[in-house]
Amino acid sequence: MTVARILREKGREVLTIAPHHQLKDVVGRLADRKIGALVVSDTTRMPLGIISERDVIRALAQEGADALEAPVSRHMTRAVQTVEEDASIDEVMGMMEQGRFRHMPVVANGRLVGIVSVSDIVKRHVDALHGERQALREYIATA
Repeated sequence: MTVARILREKGREVLTIAPHHQLKDVVGRLADRKIGALVVSDTTRMPLGIISERDVIRALAQEGADALEAPVSRHMTRAVQTVEEDASIDEVMGMMEQGRFRHMPVVANGRLVGIVSVSDIVKRHVDALHGERQALREYIATA
């Protein structure tokens, strides 16, 4: 299974935020939408970074409540890894595990076209395992 298939199933909506917005705007959007990260981008939809719940917690731990007035650009993860639509879920899972992150923007020609989360990957992986198990049961039953 590829990232393109995941995006076909879940949709391509990606919530973004501009780097000049304040961290309190991130908190509001994450809470309102019940998500764990926003892609930081400009009007060209080029990913400039990512800001996650973890980044917000680190900022609060370091600066206290004053961090909420800081621009997103100060606390975002700049070295964001991206993936293209033809990547397999195994590739993405490996990248997420190695990088210890839970969200990966999907790009095409350098532009943001979607996002996948570790839960998207795990769900599809588990679904595939269930399908294989069912196929084996059917095979054994008819043998």
